[in-house]
Amino acid sequence: MEVPGCRWPQLPVLLLWGVCQQINVCNESLMVEKLPACGRTFEEMMKKVDSKKWCNLTEFIMYYDNFTQCTEREANNASCFWPNPLAEGFITGIHKQFFSNCTSEKVHWEDPPDEILITLILIPVLLTCTMITLVVWCSKRSDILV
Repeated sequence: MEVPGCRWPQLPVLLLWGVCQQINVCNESLMVEKLPACGRTFEEMMKKVDSKKWCNLTEFIMYYDNFTQCTEREANNASCFWPNPLAEGFITGIHKQFFSNCTSEKVHWEDPPDEILITLILIPVLLTCTMITLVVWCSKRSDILV
């Protein structure tokens, strides 16, 4: 039985490894030709979702999952790794087309109340002063070091 990509001189290595690696070259032109079909399918599915809900992932998560699986399948069919720069560029283009207006809300950070803030600042400062004092005091007492 002939294993594709393997030659008889490799048989001892095959038996030791248990596998015979096949060398595949990424067919980027085939992948670039096939990926737009994934984008068109995703675009058709997104037409079912109200454009005001495009920023809510729960509204179209299944469509996006299908899109992701399609791009991965087409990259693998072209013997390419996924993700790769070409697939990522295509996915980024889809993101720009559908999700460019989706910005995450900025979290407004506030300082804690003054009582908590003062406590959080003073504890390490006082602890550091206490440790320095203890080290200096112990180093001056030679009877403790013996």
